[in-house]
Amino acid sequence: MRDETWHTMPYGTVRRVITARTAAPEGGAWRRLRSKVRGCVFMALAAVALTAPPLAAQDTPSGQTVTLHEVLVDAVGTESWLRFRFVAPQIARDGGDVTYAQAEADFQHLCDTVARPYVAQHGLVADVIVISLMDRPVAFGQADAAATQFFEAFRLPGDACIWEAF
Repeated sequence: MRDETWHTMPYGTVRRVITARTAAPEGGAWRRLRSKVRGCVFMALAAVALTAPPLAAQDTPSGQTVTLHEVLVDAVGTESWLRFRFVAPQIARDGGDVTYAQAEADFQHLCDTVARPYVAQHGLVADVIVISLMDRPVAFGQADAAATQFFEAFRLPGDACIWEAF
């Protein structure tokens, strides 16, 4: 048996720490908990530690400067999702000058030039790649009414990022 604990690391990443357990709890509580977890939409979340330099403004079709904030590995149902979360201050409602329509091509570009190589480099398997742009760092799963966030999802059949309509 294993225990899992979650630790918040610098830069908002989360690490899953797995330790060995010596015995199952009385009455099979671990087995009941495990079966409940399997039924959840979001089963387990693990961040992949990363260090990436910011992408320069000319590296996005919209011309905005984006910085890779974190990469999260997430099980959604039976699928493996990788979430590439970028900080893009220019999409802010107040003071930003990049609209969703202008940033739309950035999603495909970031999937092709950042996500796909990252998946290959780290030997990851993903059913879905989610590219998100946020005007400021927002903890995953936390609501922030003042933040602006844009999301797009892609499938990776072979060597291509194929846009997945929600």
